[in-house]
Amino acid sequence: MKGYLNQPEATAAALKGGWLHTGDMARQDEDGYIYIVDRKKELIIRGGYNVYPREIEEVLYKHPAVLEAAVVGVPSEDLGEEVAAFVVVRPGVAADENDIRSFVRERVAPYKYPRIVRLMEELPKTHTGKILKRRIKLDT
Repeated sequence: MKGYLNQPEATAAALKGGWLHTGDMARQDEDGYIYIVDRKKELIIRGGYNVYPREIEEVLYKHPAVLEAAVVGVPSEDLGEEVAAFVVVRPGVAADENDIRSFVRERVAPYKYPRIVRLMEELPKTHTGKILKRRIKLDT
């Protein structure tokens, strides 16, 4: 890639030393396979522990009531960031915040489960249907 069309700042940020910096975070297993785990800008650091939103979202999508989900970090005075899940429930299926929180808590490490769960009518999306996490805000 030579750069972004008419976007010199974006090009300078993405291309460094001849390498394209995508912002993807990955891990390599013992057989040499590489797995994308999340985006660097979405990483939540809760009390010094790294929480990958995609991992929590994958668990949320296993809940029979969950239609859509987005996990984001929200500011926390004590921990730096707290894990928050924003969930759209399937029509006609009963679930509440405690049910969803407990479901995730049983399946992930104690520092990873979302202490904050908000049920939403819908999540903000692009015109192509991608969830816009940067537009999700925690109402206090």
